Amino acid sequence: AAADNLDDPERKKRFQMQCGFCHQQGGPVVRRQRTATEWEMITTRMIGYGARLPTADQKAVPELLVREYDRLRADPSLLGNPLPWSPALSATTIREWPSGDIYSQMHDMHLAADGRVYTGDNIQDRIWITDPKTGETLVIKTPHDSGDDNGGLIKARLQTFPRHEDYTAVHSLAESKVDGHLFLTPSNQRRILELDPATLEFKVHRLDDGFYPHTIRMDPKDRVWFTLALSNQVGVIDRTTGSFTAIDLPNRSFREWLTVKAIPTLFWLAGDFGLPLNRFPIDLISTGVPLPYGIDVTPDGTVWVARLHANDIIRIDPETHEYTVIPFPHMGPRRLRTDADGNLWIGAFAESAIVKLDPISETFERVDMPTLPKGSDTPYALNVDRKRNIVWVTGTASDTLNAYHVDQKRWDVFPLPRRHTFTREIDIADDGTVYSSNGSFPSWFVEDQKPTVLEITPPWADR
Repeated sequence: AAADNLDDPERKKRFQMQCGFCHQQGGPVVRRQRTATEWEMITTRMIGYGARLPTADQKAVPELLVREYDRLRADPSLLGNPLPWSPALSATTIREWPSGDIYSQMHDMHLAADGRVYTGDNIQDRIWITDPKTGETLVIKTPHDSGDDNGGLIKARLQTFPRHEDYTAVHSLAESKVDGHLFLTPSNQRRILELDPATLEFKVHRLDDGFYPHTIRMDPKDRVWFTLALSNQVGVIDRTTGSFTAIDLPNRSFREWLTVKAIPTLFWLAGDFGLPLNRFPIDLISTGVPLPYGIDVTPDGTVWVARLHANDIIRIDPETHEYTVIPFPHMGPRRLRTDADGNLWIGAFAESAIVKLDPISETFERVDMPTLPKGSDTPYALNVDRKRNIVWVTGTASDTLNAYHVDQKRWDVFPLPRRHTFTREIDIADDGTVYSSNGSFPSWFVEDQKPTVLEITPPWADR
């Protein structure tokens, strides 16, 4: 809300994308009165955590935030009225279970075939396993090598954070349909973790290439696909042969190629010698960090990748690894999922919209988020209930989960139980029940400073 009256519409999009992917703007920690100097210090710290707000915006935004927060404090009615509650809510059940603590970042979650919800704590190197049937929770730690630094290969990032144990930094989870094993991306290492849910034992797959394993998915041949966000690559592990391949994605310029190659060295210099990465200039297109982010596999086995800062979608042939780049007509393609017909649904994070990509015609169809005021939401992730043809979308900036009924072209909006909920992933049970997690970073931005696992049972669920 503080950015509603930013002078430049494109600057507002950049602000939403770079200043809204860890926690909501507008929470009690954020909205207190500050000076422009204080906002400058906060912005510098956020750049150190990984935000890519362009240098020109870093200079302009502090004064804008002072002005806009003052304006809203003087007249809260400027925020407008929320959406009317949907009739579907009268027949909806929402439950939640505690997960993590004040220093956690409960990043992605996954509803496994065993009926339990597995949620990764990105800051404390733990997996929280919640059984929705019994309410019981089990916590296990992820393994790391004895010589690993706290913070792993990017140990400079959280040096000032009050408490962290992120040797691995669990990010994303996927499940094999063959044996039910879970595969996890430890973003701070060149590894993939494999968890056997029956024994809770880990196997470590070591990577000889790539940097920052991010989002992970399985294909119909039980291969493990994942984005390598900071090295501009996609990785694949063939479970049959045990082989690992890194697929280089295109760079937008020679400067970007050079920067991508230098990123591991830059993080090493920052961690061991204090190189101030937050002082490096950032241009409007985030040159050097195209950031392959979301990944999914359509029913025909084709692999699709969204590059957040490059604003493109990449189609990869799973056998030849040849790729095609499709420009994305909106800003901030974050995560994407396929429907039963092979269409891709993509969250346009900076534009408060979801977008359907027809892979045959390579055409896009935009659907605006229902949140008011229009353009204020940031859909971090989505998933498709293929049986019912419903696209579920995180209302990451609006404390909601949203169901788009594709055939009827209408939304149902489900307000979540607590303020400043920051949902990052969605999973859907066969019966139509929906699960997500409250993954704000840090967790003290959430109401009650407590992250949770969420279960939404809509009226159309088979229960």
